[in-house]
Amino acid sequence: MSALIAISGLGIICLLLEILDLRKILVPVTLTGLIAVLGMTVAEFYLGEPFLGADRYNMTATSGFSQGFSILFIVLAIFIITMIPEFYREKPAKIADYVALKIFLLAGAVAMVSFGNFAMFFIGLETLSIAAYVLAASEPKNPGSNEAGIKYFIMGAFASGFILFGVALVYGATGSFDTGEIAAISMLPGTPVWFYAGFVMITVGMMFKASVVPFHFWAPDVYEGSPTLVTATMSALVKVAAIGALYKLTCIFAAGMTPVYQIVLIVLSILTMTTGNIAAMKQTNIKRMMAYSGISHTGFMIMTLLATGSSANTVLYYATAYSLAGIAVFAVILGVCRDKDNEDISNFYGLVKRQPVLTGVLICAFLSLSGIPVFAGFFAKFFVFEQMLETNHLIPVIFGIVNSVIAVSYYLGVANVMITKEAESVEQLKVPFEYKAVAVTAIALNLLLGVFPDLIMGLAL
Repeated sequence: MSALIAISGLGIICLLLEILDLRKILVPVTLTGLIAVLGMTVAEFYLGEPFLGADRYNMTATSGFSQGFSILFIVLAIFIITMIPEFYREKPAKIADYVALKIFLLAGAVAMVSFGNFAMFFIGLETLSIAAYVLAASEPKNPGSNEAGIKYFIMGAFASGFILFGVALVYGATGSFDTGEIAAISMLPGTPVWFYAGFVMITVGMMFKASVVPFHFWAPDVYEGSPTLVTATMSALVKVAAIGALYKLTCIFAAGMTPVYQIVLIVLSILTMTTGNIAAMKQTNIKRMMAYSGISHTGFMIMTLLATGSSANTVLYYATAYSLAGIAVFAVILGVCRDKDNEDISNFYGLVKRQPVLTGVLICAFLSLSGIPVFAGFFAKFFVFEQMLETNHLIPVIFGIVNSVIAVSYYLGVANVMITKEAESVEQLKVPFEYKAVAVTAIALNLLLGVFPDLIMGLAL
C-alpha cells in the first residue's frame, strides 16, 4: 500500500509542477521520487512488514511476490523516465503529461500485483490500460500512432469487458470480492459452475493483455505504430505487469486448475512460443520483430502457471531477465533510429563501425533473449524448464528448446548485419548519453543476474 500511495502522489506532483511552470526540474524530481520509492519498497521487503498497516477492507495484500514485482516495475520506470527528456525534446510543453501518464501507468502495474480485493485489481488494470492507450496514440499527426491507439483501445476494452464479466460471475458464485475469501470458498465442495466460467473469462482477458496466442493479433501493429519509447514501455513494463497479475490470479483460482485447463495452458504456451518465433523470422521492422519476440517469451512465462505453488521466483526471474534485455534493445533502437522515419533493420547495417558500444549492448541483449549463457535469459529458460520437468510436463520443455534454437536465427541475424553489412554513411553515430546509459546499465543488470541468479531465486516470495 505504501508504494502505491507514494507512486500515486508522485504522479500528482508531476501535474503540479506543470501547473507551477517548473518543467525544468520535473524529470529530476520524478527520478528522485522513484529512487526513494524503490528504496522504501526494498526496505519493506527485507524488513518483512510494510510501513503502512493493512487497510480495513484488504484492498491491497502486501507479500514478497507483490513487492518483488513492484521493485522490478519501479526499476523499469526509472529507465523509461530517464529517456523521456531526449525522446520528447521537440515537445517540451507536453513533457509533464508524458511523465505523469507513465507514473500513473506504474501505479496501475503495482496495483495489479498487490491487490487483495478484485475492486483494486480492476482499478489498477484500467489505470494502466488507459494510460497505455493515450500514450500509444500520443502522436496525433502520425497515422501509425493513430492506428495503434485505436486498435489498442478497442482490443483492450474488449479484454477488460471479459475480465469484468468474469469478476461478476466469481462474485455471484462466492459472494465476495476479497481474494482470500474467494480462494477459501473455491476449495469447498459444491462450487457453482459459474465460478469456473468466471475464472476462464478473467484468464482469457488477461491473456489478451499479455498477448498470448490466439489473443495476440493486436500486438505487432500496436508496437510498430506507437512511439518507440511507448513501445518500450509496453514491451517491458505492461507485459510483465500482465504476466505477474495472471500468475497471482492463477494462484487465487487454484481450484480451477483442472487437468483439462492445464492441457489448454500447455497448448497455448506451445502455440505462443512457436507463432511468435516463426513470425519474427520474417520481419524487416525491428519493432515488429520485437513484438513477435515478446509474444514468444510470453509463451515461456505462462509455463509457470502450471506450477503456481513453487514457481513464484521463476516467473519473477524470467520477467526481470526479459524486461531488462528488452529495455536495452529499445534504448539502442531509440539511439539508432531517432532521426529516421522508420525502424527498419537496414538502419543497423554497419553499426559496429559507427557505434561499437551500442552494437555490443544489442548483441548481448539478443544473446540473453536467445537464452545463451552467461546472461540471465539462459537461466530464466533453464529454471522454467526445470520447473516443468519437476511437475512432469516434458512436452512444453521439448517445444521450448526447439523454439529457443529458432529464436537464435533472427536475433543473430540482426547482429550479423550490424557487423557484415556496409552502412550508407561511415560517420560516427552520435547517440544521446541517456540512451547509452540506460542500454549499458540494463544489460549490466541482466548480466549480473546471470552471474548471480540467487539474487532473485534465493528470495522468499
